[in-house]
Amino acid sequence: MASPHQNWIAGLVRDARLSGVNTSTRAQATWPALIWIFLLTLAVPARADFPIANRGKAACVIVQQPGATLAESNAVRELAGTLEKITGATFQIQEAGDANVPERAIIIGPGAVARALFPEVALDKLGSEELVMRVKGGRLLLAGGRPRGTIYAVYHFLQKQCGVRWWAPWATTIPHHPTLRVPELDVRSRPAFEYREPYWFAGFEPQWKAHNGANGENHSIPDALGGCIKYKGFCHTFYPLVPPDKYFGPHPEWYSLVNGKRTHENAQLCLSNPELRDFVVLRVKEWLREAPEAKIISVTQNDCAGACECPKCKAIDDAEGSPAGSMLTFVNYIAEKIEPEFPDVAVDTFAYQYTRHPPKTIHPRPNVIVRLCSIECNFREPLDHPSNAAFLADLTTWSKMCSRLYVWDYVTDFANYVLPHPNWFVLGPNVRLFDAYGVKGVFEEGAYAGPGEEMAELRSWVLAQLLWNPQQDDRALIKE
Repeated sequence: MASPHQNWIAGLVRDARLSGVNTSTRAQATWPALIWIFLLTLAVPARADFPIANRGKAACVIVQQPGATLAESNAVRELAGTLEKITGATFQIQEAGDANVPERAIIIGPGAVARALFPEVALDKLGSEELVMRVKGGRLLLAGGRPRGTIYAVYHFLQKQCGVRWWAPWATTIPHHPTLRVPELDVRSRPAFEYREPYWFAGFEPQWKAHNGANGENHSIPDALGGCIKYKGFCHTFYPLVPPDKYFGPHPEWYSLVNGKRTHENAQLCLSNPELRDFVVLRVKEWLREAPEAKIISVTQNDCAGACECPKCKAIDDAEGSPAGSMLTFVNYIAEKIEPEFPDVAVDTFAYQYTRHPPKTIHPRPNVIVRLCSIECNFREPLDHPSNAAFLADLTTWSKMCSRLYVWDYVTDFANYVLPHPNWFVLGPNVRLFDAYGVKGVFEEGAYAGPGEEMAELRSWVLAQLLWNPQQDDRALIKE
């Protein structure tokens, strides 16, 4: 029996003859070629666009799976609400088991339904911030690892496929499309950096941070929005750990020897003192017990000079060619001692000002994060420009010796937040440089004190996009 396609082709030939088309000789010879072309087109699957809405009417339902986390449940509701704003349609939210999933559905999260309908997606192996967007069999999967992968999948879908833009907490673009279809998707994505923080007043609001993939410590993101990376302490913690008003009197030997005198004014700690080291171990453990959610603890120098010049500290620094020698020896000791009780916590320290240059032989332990700070640089030019050669040399060396290197970068003019600061076109090159050197986390310190800084919203949004994917065209982002 002839198939429908064969009957349709025979009909083409018959109709051509009935209409008076000369199907003989040269013209007739073209028909086999035309038939083969048509058959080849049948062999290529049609593009399976997924319908979201048609003329203001919902064309699918949204499925929340049993066992969804709070962030995943919120992602379901936000997806439904935002799609309603885009299309004008009301979207039904349905909690479904794997036996009663509608034929047209958006499946949210990595639960049992997703595993049954998309067995080819290794949902259990996704990273904590890795996302998947996939269309198959009339259904769309938006899912990811926990805690933040699924909520990022929803937000990326709304941005990349629906045109939503969350520029700032006070500025959002939601396009209007009563009829909305998305192409066949097979996307798996993860951020380039494990820690991403555009530290601008315009980027502090937790919902904005979650929308744009920022996950930094400051202005904490609640668990309902996927949470964030948590520090205990964040920077300049020497004196919070060892307050001089309490301990300098009984223990002046715990503080810097500067110009032959022990002092706590514009100074640091005596990092070679064994009693101080053990005391700081106890203090760090106290801090971590107070903050069980913290995965990083800051053991960082004060925001001044005043490194200790005692014979033991000086001997280490002279041998290593940098005060980073005594610093890293001290921090490695702390990290080793806390590891048995806190195996999932990293100890964060600075390569900042007088400690920026790496030591010759001492390497950070695997549970130590070094945050390399670029404060001395020429920010009009990229950080790999000849004017920044010293910083690039330090970045190169630290990247070879540190398994978890972070960068603390500076992206505003702290002398005057309002005047134009000509670093717009180095933001992209710098973030790509960090990525190329294997940096794991980036803190971009901008104007954080209040609103009104020059191009604050632009820098905050552009940096958030680049910290997720540095390979984007930064000038196109700026133009947008």
